[in-house]
Order: sequence, then structure tokens, then C-alpha cells
Amino acid sequence: MMRLRRMTAGVRVRTAVAAVLVVGAAIVVATLVMEIRLRNTLTKSIEDAAGLTAESIAGAIRQDTIMPVIETGDPDEEFVQVVGPVGDVVAATENLSGRDPVVDVEGLEDGDSIVVEDLPIDEGEGEFIVVPETTGTDEGMTTVLVGRALEPVSESTSAVAGFAVIGIPLLLVVVGAVTWAVVGRALAPVESIRNEVQTISGDHLSRRVPVPPADDEIAHLATTMNVMLDRLEEARDRQRRLVSDASHELRSPIAAIRQHAEVALAHPAESDAADLAEVVLAEDLRLQRMVEDLLLLTRIDEGTLTVRRVEVDLDDIVLGEAARLRASDVDRRIDTRAVSAGRVRGDAAHLERLVRNLVDNAIRHSDSTVTLSLRENARQVILTVDDDGAGIAPADRKRVFGRFERLEEARDRDSGGTGLGLSIVEEIAHAHLAEVSIFDAPGGGARFEVRFPRDGQR
Repeated sequence: MMRLRRMTAGVRVRTAVAAVLVVGAAIVVATLVMEIRLRNTLTKSIEDAAGLTAESIAGAIRQDTIMPVIETGDPDEEFVQVVGPVGDVVAATENLSGRDPVVDVEGLEDGDSIVVEDLPIDEGEGEFIVVPETTGTDEGMTTVLVGRALEPVSESTSAVAGFAVIGIPLLLVVVGAVTWAVVGRALAPVESIRNEVQTISGDHLSRRVPVPPADDEIAHLATTMNVMLDRLEEARDRQRRLVSDASHELRSPIAAIRQHAEVALAHPAESDAADLAEVVLAEDLRLQRMVEDLLLLTRIDEGTLTVRRVEVDLDDIVLGEAARLRASDVDRRIDTRAVSAGRVRGDAAHLERLVRNLVDNAIRHSDSTVTLSLRENARQVILTVDDDGAGIAPADRKRVFGRFERLEEARDRDSGGTGLGLSIVEEIAHAHLAEVSIFDAPGGGARFEVRFPRDGQR
């Protein structure tokens, strides 16, 4: 349980950290992209404004041979130089009066832009973007240079960077807190499940974990755990019933052996060793069969029952059982006229056990006749065992396959049954992918029908 609690806390931590890292990386990338786009947009805007000013001045020069009066707005943010045909400055704004051209105009074309810095403007700080515009006169080509400061670009991008430096950590804190809270709320049902599971033990398997109302993965987990608890409770109850029933069944032969032994010791003159040996042998055989049945069922429950799948002639097994009964002292007629060829894939030893248990059950509950039949169709091999006894009521046909289950009319110990034979029949049939059913026999008793797949597959 402590491990589950640590795992839940670990999920919250990992989810919050992952959310912070992912959101942080996305915001940083988005901020860098926005800053680059903002810088490019503002630079382009300033460049276009400088180009319009240059075109305006160049137009004035083309219309009048007299140089126009050059005026600018803020002398710290803008300048103009007019460079004559011989490369000298013929006109300039006051902030660059008497200065050489800020750039070499030779080779410059209209629309080009150049970023310069260290100009004697605004205390020599900052960058300026310079846009040239040429125009022709009688004396030759004149170039107008208009420069605008890029300080607004730096200020804007610095503001974005400052916001990112302050805002991103705050945003990540909020994201982490919200993620922590949301994941904690989402995992709250897990904590409820953990608390309930912590109280469940082998003596309290009837408890169930709460299922959240939401149809999500946690609800599915809770439902699966409850189904698992159902299986565990059923397995525990079945194990307890098996131990209780086995103990009850074992008491009878043990008590019988002890009773006859005590009588023989108390009255040795009146006791016959042969009679005592006969009773002990009969009860010992009963104990042996019961122990073998319990061991087989234990192997089945543990999943260690080995089934060798080979081609088996089921008709040989059925006819062999019939021959065994005819050779014994059983006063029943064994009818095998309806037994035809039938081959299945399975384990011959287990199939012999299945047929013997069905036949022995029919012998115990029949009045005079047991009828065996075997037939095939395109997909199945069908084995039927009929008796002419009292039959089995439809309400009891499922119950008789339970372990140590006997109907009221079949509880006579002298019948020799242990209450495990039909359980073994059902388990062996399932191991061979077969189905066992009970019907009314034509003679008025019970019919047990086992349908085997011919190819060993359902």
C-alpha cells in the first residue's frame, strides 16, 4: 500500500514536471519566434518610412534644381544626406552638418538598406538603418540617404524579452500548480481504492473498492479489481468448501475402519479377520479413489494438468469400459449397439477417466440398463451415456457437476460415489474443448452427452 501511495505521488510529480517542461519549452520557442517576427516587422516598417522620405526628397530634387530645405522630426532618430555626383555631401540635416557621407554610395541601388552605427547622433549610441534613393539632374546623379534610428525596435524587443523573463516563470508556476491540483483530483479515486484495498484481507474478501462515476481508465481499473476480488472470494469459498467436504467425506471411511478395528479388539473371539480385511480393503479403496480425485482436481485448479493431444479412438475406450463392466459382478445390462467409430484429439488416459466416471455414475443410478452410444457428424464426435434410473431434474443438472455434490436420492454411502466424479468429467471435457450436457434419457433416466470437436479446436 505504501508503494501504491508513493506511486500515486510520483505520478503527480512526474506529470507536473512534464507539464512545466513542455509548456515552458513551448512558451520559450513561441517567445523567440514572436521576438524575431516583431523585430523583422518593426525594422521593415522603419525601413519603409525611411524609403518614403527618401523618395519624397528625391522627387523634390527632380522638380527643382535648387536643393530643397531638408527638415526632419527628432534629430536623435532621423537624418538626411544628399550626396552629389562627385561624392560630396551637398545638403544634410543639422545633426550631420559638415559630415562626410555615412555610407559609400558607389554601387548602391534604390531599395537597398544598410545598418550603420557609431554615428555622431544621440551621443553616438544606437543603430540606424539607411535607405538610398537616386535621382538624375543636368550635373549628374544625386543620391539621397535617409537614416532612421532602430531604437524603437530594440525597445520593443527588450520589452518582450523582459515580459518573458518575468512572465514565463510565473506562468510555469501556475501551470505546475494547476497540473498538480488537476492530477491530484483525477487520482483521488485511486487513493480511495488504495484505502479500501488496504483493509481487504483473506477474511474480508467480500469488500469491494469504490468505482468512480466517470467512465474512464480509473473506473475501469476499479471494476477490474472488483472482478478480481470476486474471483478471489469465489476461489477462497470453493477452497473452504473443498476442505470441509473432503474432511467430511474422509471421516466416514476412517470411522468405519476404526469401528471395525475396535470391535475386533474388543471381541477377538467373535471377529473374523477375513471380514475385517474385506471392510478395511473396501474403505481403503474408497479413500484411495477420493485422494486420487482430489489430487487430479488440485492439478486442474493449479493449471498443471497436462493434456497430450494425439489421435485417440474414443470407440475403443468406450468398448473397453463396457467390457470391464461385463467382466465384473455388476448386475446391469450394458448396451453398446449404438457405438460407432469416433476419433478425437486428446489425452487417452484422461479420456478413459472421463468415460469411466460417466459409466460408473450411470451404473450407480440405473435400475437395470446402461446404454452407451458414440456417433460422428461433420464437426463433432458425440458420446452419450444413458441410464434407466430416476433421472435428474432440470433444476439440479448444473448443480451435479459441483464438487462433493449429491442429490438427496444419491446420498447413500453404499453407492460408492465420492461426489467428485462428475466434477472431474466436466474439467476433463473442458480441457479437451468439449461440452457436457444433461438431458432426459429415452428410457426415463438421465442422459449425459459430451460433444468433442473433431479437429481438437472449437
